[in-house]
Amino acid sequence: MFVALKESYEGAVWTNWPKGARDREVEFLNDRKVQLREAINFEKFVQYIFFEQWMSLKHYCNDQGIEIFGDLPIYVTHDSSDVWANPKNFKLGRDGNPLVVAGVPPDCFSETGQLWGNPVYDWEILKNNSYDWWMQRLRSNLKTMDIMRIDHFRGFVGAWEIPAGDETAENGCWQSVPGDDLFNEVLKQFPDASIVAEDLGLITDEVRELMNRFGFPGMKILVFAFDSDLKTNPYLTHNHIENCVVYTGTHDCNTVKGWFCHDMSPQQKANLFEYLGREILAEEISEELVRQALMSPARLAVLSMQDVLGLDESARFNFPGTQESNWQWRMQSDCLNSELSAHLAFMVSEFDRCG
Repeated sequence: MFVALKESYEGAVWTNWPKGARDREVEFLNDRKVQLREAINFEKFVQYIFFEQWMSLKHYCNDQGIEIFGDLPIYVTHDSSDVWANPKNFKLGRDGNPLVVAGVPPDCFSETGQLWGNPVYDWEILKNNSYDWWMQRLRSNLKTMDIMRIDHFRGFVGAWEIPAGDETAENGCWQSVPGDDLFNEVLKQFPDASIVAEDLGLITDEVRELMNRFGFPGMKILVFAFDSDLKTNPYLTHNHIENCVVYTGTHDCNTVKGWFCHDMSPQQKANLFEYLGREILAEEISEELVRQALMSPARLAVLSMQDVLGLDESARFNFPGTQESNWQWRMQSDCLNSELSAHLAFMVSEFDRCG
């Protein structure tokens, strides 16, 4: 219904629709359902085909012993069916527009913070409804994936709320979030869910305590491991614990080779060489960090194919904060050959990661 209405109103944001559609007035929507029956049925058909294909792929992967590791953003977009259909769950004005929006405060990475612009949750309303909207969201996503990474886990302890209309995140303030209560309900309804917490950035003791109470593993990123003291940096392999997930890099990072050639400072390279016990060339760095990931005590090691293939910055996935030319890299089928397969099989076996 949301898609059909949006198309009928030439793509306008739902807060700019006629009042009857914007406010979901029953009589108005019933009339529009009749008028838009063909468009609604077409969208149902498209979604049906997608989910049939996706679940077929998932079942095939599971039959091969492969699990799907998915990602769940903490926030949703304002111009979405989620917000339009459930406005009471968000801090919105009478016209449906956000009163406050999401982001993170200024830090050493950004003097003005990050202004994401998503509407923030009214956690009091959600709590009074036993987090029903969140339970529906998790139930739906857990059907399509085997392991779920929840993005911006820090936001389940406190949310940075920025006045709507601000151009930076500087004037926001922290609002508490009932993370304990929420995840008690999550594990009550989904006791077998495999959940990973995205705990990157400036993480407080309260966030770590929340993760530990529920046993959620965090993330260790190897391209972050050489910024500081080699004894204490939490991303270095010897500081990993079993209950974590190690990555060579994330989708927001350069490839390992691109990072080595273009992003590392002289001190970071000195730390890297000291940790490895020798100086290495750009052609060796991807292999070295893949090995570091596999030898980690972390329960799960995630390797991007760009790093497995030793590709440079031209294969980078994403540049955070930009909208052009992202998520376009595709692996060519001839990259998967018997030599690569044998090499990966040897390393996985060598570091006892056969499952």
